[in-house]
Amino acid sequence: MNSIIGEQLVEAAKSFLGVPFRLHGRDPQTGLDCVGLVDVSLRAIGIRPILPRGYRLRNLNFARWLSCAERSGLLPASGHPWPGDIVLSAPSAGQCHLMIASEHMEFIHAHAGLRKVVCERAATNNNIVRHWRLLNDLEE
Repeated sequence: MNSIIGEQLVEAAKSFLGVPFRLHGRDPQTGLDCVGLVDVSLRAIGIRPILPRGYRLRNLNFARWLSCAERSGLLPASGHPWPGDIVLSAPSAGQCHLMIASEHMEFIHAHAGLRKVVCERAATNNNIVRHWRLLNDLEE
């Protein structure tokens, strides 16, 4: 399923493809991490999210991510992610990662290993912990 606001978020996120990865990066000019990518993409469509702080590249403290999503006006979603959903995954033991769902089970995210923002097809849904949808998308 697609929605207008979800498509806007995907297009905003795509505009950052190729931006360098930088842990705690919040500026596309100097680099973004996964939280920074979600931040600048949401801001590009007029939403000001509340961000987690003080996190490390490796950690499993999901609580801070969950409370920030709720306080940012994102609502829990179920089923397969729609384009524009914000996805929390656990790609490996001890690691949390935010991504923005795109079309055809692809995800836009700041990839630490590739050192840049990329769009990749998901190998599996098994590592998705939670995902959220923008409020307007749930009203359709």
